[in-house]
Amino acid sequence: TSSGVFLLQMGWGDLGAFGEPSKETPNLDQMAAEGMLFLDFYTASPLCSPSRAALLTGRLPVRNGFYTTNGHARNAYTPQDIVGGIPDSELLLPELLKKAGYTNKIIGKWHLGHRPQFHPLRHGFDEWFGSPNCHFGPYNSTERPNIPVYRDWEMAGRYYEDFKIDLKTGEANLTQLYLQEALDFISKQQASQQPFFLYWAIDATHAPVYASKQFLGTSQRGLYGDAVREIDDSVGKILKHLQQLGISENTFVFFTSDNGAALISAPKQGGSNGPFLCGKQTTFEGGMREPAIAWWPGHIPAGGVSHQLGSVMDLFSTSLSLAGLQPPSDRQIDGIDLLPVILQGKLIDRPIFYYRGNELMAVRAGLYKAHYWTWSNSWEEHSKGIDFCPGQSVAGVTTHTQEEHTYLPLLFHLGRDPGEKYPLSFASEEYQQAVEHISGLVQQHKATLVPGQPQLNVCDQAVMNWAPPGCEKLGKCLKAPESDPKKCSWPH
Repeated sequence: TSSGVFLLQMGWGDLGAFGEPSKETPNLDQMAAEGMLFLDFYTASPLCSPSRAALLTGRLPVRNGFYTTNGHARNAYTPQDIVGGIPDSELLLPELLKKAGYTNKIIGKWHLGHRPQFHPLRHGFDEWFGSPNCHFGPYNSTERPNIPVYRDWEMAGRYYEDFKIDLKTGEANLTQLYLQEALDFISKQQASQQPFFLYWAIDATHAPVYASKQFLGTSQRGLYGDAVREIDDSVGKILKHLQQLGISENTFVFFTSDNGAALISAPKQGGSNGPFLCGKQTTFEGGMREPAIAWWPGHIPAGGVSHQLGSVMDLFSTSLSLAGLQPPSDRQIDGIDLLPVILQGKLIDRPIFYYRGNELMAVRAGLYKAHYWTWSNSWEEHSKGIDFCPGQSVAGVTTHTQEEHTYLPLLFHLGRDPGEKYPLSFASEEYQQAVEHISGLVQQHKATLVPGQPQLNVCDQAVMNWAPPGCEKLGKCLKAPESDPKKCSWPH
C-alpha cells in the first residue's frame, strides 16, 4: 500500500466539512464524505518546523531535538540562519519505508534544517522539489539571500528571482508546479509498480499568502481563501488521478495541517480555527487542533467521523503499519497506529501532550484538558501589534506573562466548552477527579522523558542559503559572511 500525506498550514475552521460557511472546499469536503473525518486531531507543536520533525520521526519535538532551551516555553523554528537540523540519530519515516521497497518524494517545504547534512535526500527521501524554508523575502542578497528551490540534490533557482511571487497581487504559480510534480510522481510510480510515499507539504496559505492567476479574486475570503481554493482544487486532482490510474484502493491518503491557522495576519490573510481559542504559536486549541481526513477507498467506510484523539505523530506509526513494518524499538515513539480506529472504528485511550519549546504546557485526556502553563505572547510583543488571539481574551487564560498552574491546573471540559472559556471550579469533584487522572499521566510521561539535544539554540549568518549545491551552474552563488555563531533569540 502506498501512502500520501498532505501537510499544509490551515485552520480547523477552514474546510466546509468542518463548518466553514462559504463552502469553498468542495474537493476536501468530498474527500471527507468518502473517508473519515477526525474531529480531535492534533499537531505536536503550534509551529511549523517542530511539528514536521514530529510527523517524520513519530516523536515529540522535545525528544527529536526540535526545540530551544534559550528561553522558557519558546517556539523555535528553522529560519535561514539556524545552525541545527534533524539529527542523524533520528530515524525518519521515509528511511524506514525504504526497507519495504518504497520510493519517497517530498514536494514543498522541508523545514528540518538547510545545511548539507540535513538535506531530505540524506534522510530517506529519493526525490525533492521544493524549498528548505518558507517563501519569506524577497531579500537583497547582501544581508540575506533569497530562499533556494531544490530539484533533488541541487537548487533549481530562488524564490522571487526564478520562482516569482508577486507580493502586491499575491500571484504565484507555485501551487500549480507542486501539483504537477505530484501527478507526475504518482504516474511514474504506478508505471513501475513501486509502492510510494508522497509528502505534499505546500506553503501557499503561509503568509505571505499566494495563489495562481485563475484562483485570484475567486473566494469570499480574500487572498487566503483564494489560496485555500487552489489547494482544494489540487487535492481533488491528485485523488482523481489515483482513481483514474486504478490505484486509489492501494493508496492511503491523509490530509492535515502542521499548526492552527495563523491569526497574526487576520483578518486579511488569516485562516479560521472555528470555535477554538487563539491560533498558531499558542497551545490553546486554536494553535494545536487540526483539520484531518483519512481517505482509502474500499477500506475506509465512507462518511466516517472519529473522536479518536489523534496526532500528526500517528502518521508515522500508521504508515509503517500499512507497509508491514514495526516502529523502531530502541527509542520512545509517541505516535500510535490508527488503523484499528480507521478500519474498525475503535477508540484508543491515549493522552495528548501540548508542548511549547521545552515546556509541557497542557495535557488532554478524554474530554478534559489541563493547562499547567498559560501565555499567548509577551506584553512587549503584544504592544508591537503581534496578537495570536485577536478579538479573543479569556481572563487568566490568554495571559501575556507566563503563568504557572502546576499546583492548580486550569481545567476545561472540551465537550461542553471547546473554546476554553470556562475553567472548571477547583472545588468541584469533577475537577478533582479529572486532575488526579491527568497528573498521573504527567508523572508517567516526565519520569521517562529523555530530552534530545536542542537543535534550535544557535544561529549564524554564515550558514544561510548563500551558496547552496548547484548554485555554480546557475550563477546564483553568493559570498557568505564570516562565521559568527550566536544564541538565537525566540520572542514567542
